Amino acid sequence: MGTFRRSWLFVVTGAVALCVLDAAAQATEQPVGPPPGLPAYPAALAERLRSAVVAKGPDYTARTHHLTENGWPKYTNRLILESSPYLLQHAHNPVNWYPWGDEAFERAAREGKPVLLSVGYSTCHWCHVMEEESFEDVEIATYLNQNYIAVKVDRERRPDVDGVYMTAVRVMSRRGGWPMTVWLTPDRQPFFGGTYFPPRDGDRGSRVGFLSLLKQLKQRYDQNPDDVVRSATEISQRVAASMRPPRGEGLPDAAVLQRAFAAERSAFDARHGGFGRAPKFPRSVRLEFLVRYHARTGDEEAMRMARATLDAMARGGMYDQLGGGFHRYSTDARWLVPHFEKMLYDNALLAVAYLEAYQATGDPEYARVCRDILRYVTREMTAPQGGFYSATDADSEGEEGTFFVWTPRQIEAALTADLAKLAIAYYGVTEKGNFEGKNILHRPRPLTEVAAELGIDPVAAETSLAAIREKLYQARAKRVPPLRDDKILTSWNGLMISAFARAGFVFAEPEYIAAASRAARFVLDEMRVGERLRRAWLDGKADGEAFLDDYAFLVAGLLDLYESSFDPQWLRAAIELQAVLDERFWDAEGGYFLTADDAEALLAREKSSYDGAEPSGNSVALQNLLRLYELTTGDAYRKHAEASMKAFERVWTAGPASVPLMLCGIDYWLTGAKEIVIVAAGDVAEADPFLGLLRSSFVPNRVLTVVAEGEDADAIAEVVPLVRGKKARGGKATAYVCEGQVCDLPTSDPQVFAQQLARHRDAPAGSE
Repeated sequence: MGTFRRSWLFVVTGAVALCVLDAAAQATEQPVGPPPGLPAYPAALAERLRSAVVAKGPDYTARTHHLTENGWPKYTNRLILESSPYLLQHAHNPVNWYPWGDEAFERAAREGKPVLLSVGYSTCHWCHVMEEESFEDVEIATYLNQNYIAVKVDRERRPDVDGVYMTAVRVMSRRGGWPMTVWLTPDRQPFFGGTYFPPRDGDRGSRVGFLSLLKQLKQRYDQNPDDVVRSATEISQRVAASMRPPRGEGLPDAAVLQRAFAAERSAFDARHGGFGRAPKFPRSVRLEFLVRYHARTGDEEAMRMARATLDAMARGGMYDQLGGGFHRYSTDARWLVPHFEKMLYDNALLAVAYLEAYQATGDPEYARVCRDILRYVTREMTAPQGGFYSATDADSEGEEGTFFVWTPRQIEAALTADLAKLAIAYYGVTEKGNFEGKNILHRPRPLTEVAAELGIDPVAAETSLAAIREKLYQARAKRVPPLRDDKILTSWNGLMISAFARAGFVFAEPEYIAAASRAARFVLDEMRVGERLRRAWLDGKADGEAFLDDYAFLVAGLLDLYESSFDPQWLRAAIELQAVLDERFWDAEGGYFLTADDAEALLAREKSSYDGAEPSGNSVALQNLLRLYELTTGDAYRKHAEASMKAFERVWTAGPASVPLMLCGIDYWLTGAKEIVIVAAGDVAEADPFLGLLRSSFVPNRVLTVVAEGEDADAIAEVVPLVRGKKARGGKATAYVCEGQVCDLPTSDPQVFAQQLARHRDAPAGSE
């Protein structure tokens, strides 16, 4: 029997290393050493952990710099038994990590110890930093192991746990983020918390480091237990109150939209675009609201704010100028220096934001950015099975951003002299650089200006630029890439299904609709057990109960796919999933809980509304309800929608700018939807003259059904009653534009159809 040996070694984040365990290593019975400061594992547990490492196979990478002489990881904890990529990253820390569950908290109660809860995700840069500095530090790990029970949570797999304790951290410190670090009692109540902590006093300018904080809070826990319990109980009560806002009674009017716009206007950065100061997040839901507000009111300032932000983001370094797609956020006010991880949800939401701006303005640059995002997702973030991967890391080769930045010499080595000269000028590349001596590519000047300066024909410059992007992309692809998180999340896939489906409709691009269809089929077939969705899929296995966001985002994606492909299977699937959401997640007082009625009971059952980097599940669900009502005329959908708006009355009254996507739903309800049915005499392609007008027009509050006369139309009419009785007149495709089930005269003339689309109803929607 051989021994584990190191095939190769390289640094990933500072001192944290990866070692590949080669095939000979699997043949030996290597022991699993106990975490520092603790006795040996029980024999049965030690064998489970050892077997789990060996089962990873010959190419398994143990993410640690604590290795034995023959390359075996010196420490292995219970996280090796988990499927989460984030938890597995920490499986060989010297910290005695537990996953979230009863075992950890029962041991804490039995031994009279507090719990240290650490929450993060696999591509989080500062999570990696805290791992390297503190969780790989043997002195800190020893103290933690002897005095605490340490619990790791992947926020992307357990948004319910993350939501509860992030609320607690915000209650305690008025700020939040990841990594999130919370001190708990054994009954899971928080008594102290924060985000990233440097390891020791004075590190990174901190007065008190993580190790000192661990000691101080353990001393407080031991010496003043009553105070700790009293504080934890008070914090828990505040968390519960804030996670379920009191129900209101009123329904909104247009004034709430006006107040929200006034708030956005006051927060707008007129110099750089976006809102507020650095760091700046691409909170695309704010842009969706502004574009809708402009469509509703004609207010040019709303569109100017949206366009200034979209333009600045696309020109800046937060946008990957070569590969397409956006990084997570900008660390500065002018969108130049990003936090380099890329998240699927950001790119799905931004693709839609640029797509809507293209429809509203006709600006081809917005169409280009949208297409670039989807190209990036197609070639880098799409699984062979059709689903979409979650994220890519900020770090590679031990540093943040290394994969994405350039020196002038690197560009000159990848391109001909003429192309290099254009690339360096256009992308703002200098010898000094703009990021740690290297260059984040951005577009500080228009191409026409750069071409004039270099004496190049603008059309030729455009052609050359396309070649530059592809050549630099291929050169970059030879570098060590950032880690990709290959898990497939239902909620984020729902968002990307929407992006591909809607772009497929607007651009008349069948490949986009096919991509959305493949992903939808994958999620419905592989991530649904019976009628219930699963949260995540990885390595052939779906697991974890789904949450509100999973159902709401996927229902929205399926509705978008139906209105792009006109295939009724997607509408039927949306109706089925909405029924589960209504049965398992609905609050009798209105709105939806984050968790199902049979989920694990936490400190509070969250009912979220905030539209942040990800939209609230309740905001998306509100729009789904309104769309389903218009399509099916099922009155229960309308009643649920109005109950939801009432449930969040105090939110949209006191702080409407915090719920911009919910306001888009309110706009839908106030305005009323255009109910559009197009009936073709033969093939649905006959509807193209009408669809062309819809593609080039921004009509956000509408539902669309396209059918061919005959049995298919009769079948769809069973689900979409508005189809019933509608015919293709005179053997020509005929459009019916209705509102509130009352239709204009049918027309086979696209110009008349355009006039009907532009006509606004006089009165806003009412209520019971």
